[in-house]
Amino acid sequence: MNKPYFDLIEGVDDILDQIPADKEVLVVCAKEGSSIFVAEQLAEATGRDIHYLEGGMKAWSEHLEPVKVGELDGGGSLYQFVRLGKGCLSYMIVSGNEGAMIDPLRLVDQYDAFANKLGIKVLHMFDTHLHADHISGGRRLAEATGGTYYLPPKDAGEVTFKFEPLEDGMEVTFGEANVRVKAVYSPGHTIGSTSLIVNDTYLFTGDILFLDSIGRPDLAGLAEDWVGDLRESLYVRYKNLDQDLLVLPAHFAKLKELDDQGRVFARLGDLYKENHGLMIDDEEEFRRVVSENLPPQPNSYQEIRKTNMGILTPNKEEETEMEIGPNRCAVS
Repeated sequence: MNKPYFDLIEGVDDILDQIPADKEVLVVCAKEGSSIFVAEQLAEATGRDIHYLEGGMKAWSEHLEPVKVGELDGGGSLYQFVRLGKGCLSYMIVSGNEGAMIDPLRLVDQYDAFANKLGIKVLHMFDTHLHADHISGGRRLAEATGGTYYLPPKDAGEVTFKFEPLEDGMEVTFGEANVRVKAVYSPGHTIGSTSLIVNDTYLFTGDILFLDSIGRPDLAGLAEDWVGDLRESLYVRYKNLDQDLLVLPAHFAKLKELDDQGRVFARLGDLYKENHGLMIDDEEEFRRVVSENLPPQPNSYQEIRKTNMGILTPNKEEETEMEIGPNRCAVS
């Protein structure tokens, strides 16, 4: 139930008959303080254990849930970090005592803690494109570990820092198991969008392809220019790939996309049978569907892009404020 805090300052008597007696109760607010006050009132009035969300919705929006996707042929493991409060997905690949990250978020402390738990050092950071809905942690991780930050050069025309160009066809090999990360240029969401194929098994699609939708082409104001690139990437480049590749996107939109282990992935060939965005044969119809089904642009997306370019340097509170709201990188 949703009840404004200001309606409960004088007491909770008016809502007691709405609190189910046979369920646990969790009180949630933006930053925690108000929920503690209301939870204490409810506990006193009912004599029950009443819970509150530590850190509030702010903490929930920044929580990452790591889940193991699977093992890599030849050795190594792949982990997916699920940002349940925003729908972002990022990845850690482990080979021996070395690791790589794909589309890491700014929440680098959580990656550091997980890497320390595994006893590895993360030395390779890949962004599939210049993100517009969240602040990247790739450059921060590279600076902290002395590693390398890879970014598609066509997205990096205005960046203010050094990076390693992520060029089409290049291959990065690392770790004891010689894990292979191959770049496949796949523009459309951005002009530089680049997918990654790991060990000929996993396809990291960034924001080009999701399980239930496809990427939007308008976040740099160039929808008409990029919709053709989007179709070329999805209907030609991806169709020429091994259809048994397992798609691992940078976002999800609905909880139904998570499997029973909390993972988000699907076989590429299956998506061509299930994802409506991949089943529009007529090019003009595709253009119409894409252009007419664009959700509102992400909050502060221009500021986020400039932060990811190094042009803006917001403080932590400002970063949190910039990322408030759902991800909106898909055609709905």
